[in-house]
Amino acid sequence: MTGRLLQLPAPKGQTREFLVVYGHHSSLERWWGLAQALNDYGAVMMPDLPGFGGMDSFYKIGKTATLDNFADYLAAYVQMRYKHRRVTLVGISFGFLVVTRMLQRYPELAGRVDMLISAVGFMHADNFLFTPQRHKAYILASKLGATPPMYHIFRAVGLNSHVLRAAYARTHNAKVKFAQAGDDKAKFDAMMDMEIKLWHCNDVRTHFKTTAEMLTVNNCDRQVDLPVWHAFTPNDNYFDNAVVEQQMQVVFSKYHPARINSAAHAPSVIAGKEESAVLIPKALRTALKPPRKRKKQPKA
Repeated sequence: MTGRLLQLPAPKGQTREFLVVYGHHSSLERWWGLAQALNDYGAVMMPDLPGFGGMDSFYKIGKTATLDNFADYLAAYVQMRYKHRRVTLVGISFGFLVVTRMLQRYPELAGRVDMLISAVGFMHADNFLFTPQRHKAYILASKLGATPPMYHIFRAVGLNSHVLRAAYARTHNAKVKFAQAGDDKAKFDAMMDMEIKLWHCNDVRTHFKTTAEMLTVNNCDRQVDLPVWHAFTPNDNYFDNAVVEQQMQVVFSKYHPARINSAAHAPSVIAGKEESAVLIPKALRTALKPPRKRKKQPKA
């Protein structure tokens, strides 16, 4: 499989190393702003995931886009890139599912992690705010969409640029995304352009299969011996924060909430550094800074 890697060197005086695992329906360009914001605190690595951002999918090598396979892929990447170094893991939404499952399947890797960060992540299928009827409908649609010939038909018809421009912003979940543009037509058009790019660069079969994985996931059955920092918004349009918090407190050794000021689940798909920095609230920024060196006391 071939994909891309975003790599930003650490600024002077910073030694922290971030590995960012982006979320569903994403690419390096979509999260470029957050990478810039994190870069103030250390070096940043953000690789494509199989089937996302233009990278070849698992299906190319005869595998399925399951959460376990993503976890195995990420574990191999961590073992290869961070053999003798510690790393700060940042999982964004679906990316946090992958990070958590990796740590559950490979508990020995916890010793290489100096900090674990959930950026609007979640733990279980019951975290979604959808009605039971909508939840079931999404599961059925995503499972059907992951089968041939449905994903071929969807790519040919549903992902036509003209169809997307005419219909996508009116769909149930996309309405919240595009509300971030307000009355700014230029911003709306830029967001639509990015959304079309994301739909076209992400493998359709992987999109549907990972959607089904998210809607049926259970990452609460194995503990992880690490504290977690969880950046969340009370305005999340996808997840019940109270349930997410309860489950994180059970799975991880310690839970640090970090409330962010965001009107939706995540910044807009065209967010730059300033807008994306909302995912690094004050408490988290403080935790990311290296400890101050104590001044030596003069001898008496």
